[in-house]
Amino acid sequence: MRLILASTSPRRHELLTLLGLPFDVVAPPFVEQVRPHVPAQQQAIEFATGKARSCIASCPDALILGSDTLISMGVEVLGKPVDLADAEAMLRRLAGQTHKIVTAVALTGPGSEPCNVHVATVLVRMKPLNEEALAAYLRTGDSLGKAGAYSIQGGGAALIERIEGDYTAAVGLPLRLIAEMLHQRGLSCPVDVDQLYARKPYPNWARFGS
Repeated sequence: MRLILASTSPRRHELLTLLGLPFDVVAPPFVEQVRPHVPAQQQAIEFATGKARSCIASCPDALILGSDTLISMGVEVLGKPVDLADAEAMLRRLAGQTHKIVTAVALTGPGSEPCNVHVATVLVRMKPLNEEALAAYLRTGDSLGKAGAYSIQGGGAALIERIEGDYTAAVGLPLRLIAEMLHQRGLSCPVDVDQLYARKPYPNWARFGS
């Protein structure tokens, strides 16, 4: 069965490749709009489902995987910063605090098959604010295009004290969960997922993975 990743994220592409399954990437026509005071889990589910379902018309015979990641800090939901000033403001709010990364995964198709949706949550404790480290990270530009203005798999790792949960979910695609969802749809991964999690073959996974 053909597998489609409804995402243009290079990080999700890299992670899904680790499962050893052939798949194609399709840019979902779905447009997400983050609402600051709507629960992160609700929005992530809506976005992941919207991305997957928006590709059904162009890929009617495929199994389609959509995913979305948002950051929740109390009642506030953080999406991607609009510019560096917004990124700096986000990182200052997160410094020294614990926030939640919510990643929703939706699997639909072929055709009229129902959409299965699951959510993985990761708690992230950030280091106290360090002006020099913050300025250095902002200069890299890595914070742009990332929910919460940082990448755990990149330079943003230097701002993180610890995490609780699946590292791959924090990056944007919970691999163990996805492997289980695909198996339920009759698509088994050729890779031993337990061994994959033991090897942690992705940037900074060994640093934060349990």
